Amino acid sequence: MNETEQSTSSKPIRWGNIAVWVGIVALLGMAGWGLVQTSKTRPEAGQPAPDFTVQFLDGYQWEGRETATLADFKGQVVVLNFWASWCVECRVEADMFEATWRKYADRGVVFLGVAHVDVEPKSMEYLREFNITYPNALDYGDRVSQDYEITGVPETFVIDQSGQVIYVQLGPMREATLTQTIEQLLAQGG
Repeated sequence: MNETEQSTSSKPIRWGNIAVWVGIVALLGMAGWGLVQTSKTRPEAGQPAPDFTVQFLDGYQWEGRETATLADFKGQVVVLNFWASWCVECRVEADMFEATWRKYADRGVVFLGVAHVDVEPKSMEYLREFNITYPNALDYGDRVSQDYEITGVPETFVIDQSGQVIYVQLGPMREATLTQTIEQLLAQGG
């Protein structure tokens, strides 16, 4: 073995350099993930609705289940409403949503409330106050809200029987608009 071979084979591993490179790779990975996330946009009318999984609040179920995905509702009109117990405008539409739910519950229409940035005790108090009977869930980790790119509450997405967003309402939903949209979707049959 010559002197050059001895010196290269006995060089110590420089853990500091490795740590720097691992850090650089990690930062680039996070930056890339951030770019992917910022390219997401709010689903608009005519676009597929993002799938989700929710766990219903205590006492709420859908077809005997305590969890559901959007795919579970395929073949039905879905009214997806983001709300919060602290939201004044949500209170304006609460009775209307419950009455509309009761009107269409047996006609292939599913209402799903998603409590955004809320805590379970306050959410449950709100649901009891307005006697809400349709399924509701907390948005644990804010995942559903992020997938739908909501900017505040209330926001409502009406999704057709095939999983396409048909109507998006920022702010309180008007009963006439909701009823008309549901009736059109039921008439089309999906």
